[in-house]
Amino acid sequence: MGSNVALDLKNQMENLDIIGLDNFSRKGSETSISRLATKNIAIIRGDIRCQSDIDALPKADWVIDCAANPSVLAGLDGDSSSRHLMEHNLHGTINLLEYCRKYKAGLILLSTSRVYSANDLASISVKIRGNRYEVDKIDIQGLSKIGISERFATTSPISLYGASKLASEQLILEYSYHYEFPVWINRCGVLAGAGQFGKADQGIFSYWIHSFKEKKPLKYIGFEGKGYQVRDAFHPRDLSSLLYLQITKPNPIASKIINLGGGLENSLSLSELNDWCEKRFGKNEVLSSQKDRPMDAPWIVMDTNTAHDEWNWHVQTKIEEILEEIAIFAEKNSNWLSQVS
Repeated sequence: MGSNVALDLKNQMENLDIIGLDNFSRKGSETSISRLATKNIAIIRGDIRCQSDIDALPKADWVIDCAANPSVLAGLDGDSSSRHLMEHNLHGTINLLEYCRKYKAGLILLSTSRVYSANDLASISVKIRGNRYEVDKIDIQGLSKIGISERFATTSPISLYGASKLASEQLILEYSYHYEFPVWINRCGVLAGAGQFGKADQGIFSYWIHSFKEKKPLKYIGFEGKGYQVRDAFHPRDLSSLLYLQITKPNPIASKIINLGGGLENSLSLSELNDWCEKRFGKNEVLSSQKDRPMDAPWIVMDTNTAHDEWNWHVQTKIEEILEEIAIFAEKNSNWLSQVS
């Protein structure tokens, strides 16, 4: 996200000076350096967990916090520890808040739909329509036929990942109130586009398409093993269009926390995504497992009405465009998954 946001903002404001901070701990992350250099975006090798690295940064007007371990299974799956997760997602944000307090810089947090109650998400009443789930009964606060709103419960459990982001949100609001610098918190659904690394637990659209292109076996997990679970997706440049407004034309009475996502029109089930991939690349092996994964949910679609009403924001990039963009990238970058995971 960081590299795409930087490039998109630079395209919208050529006189903008942007500095990127990255510890390059994730395999493949250095592939972004050459792209950023084309727009004269400076890159500093540093770590937001390290206060001295933050102290060495020059003064800025705005900080966009894109740094996180973004997996809902982080700290639970054995690939990363709970301390590793909290140091990146929460402690790192605290260091950035101290920077913003010092310089009165604005802060924008890219938060997540996973701050919402895992129990409530899992208990959404759904029915099968074609090869996807759709909402059946509206019996949960903050839920409607079009998606999950900001009024949806954030009660525990929400995953360690979700808890780290929710705690960051609360601290950001407190710092903003007491130290008087502007903040925005954008709870993002699934972001997807070309060049995304893609793993089974994050970047699912990219992961599925690249796996199809590379003829790697895939698996429907849980929910009867049929791939009926639904997610919506939106493109990084649509997020960047809102960040541009939040930085250049901040609305003082707008909600500090808003949901962002592709919405119902930009949603697909795994089964529907699989059908698209078959038409694009031909058959591929897809296994089935009825074993449930922790923190999984049958239907997560973001209700973005607040963003529409307060920022006149809406998704421009349709889901078909996103999928085709990823597919073209996959054709040009063979074995992408092994390079970045």
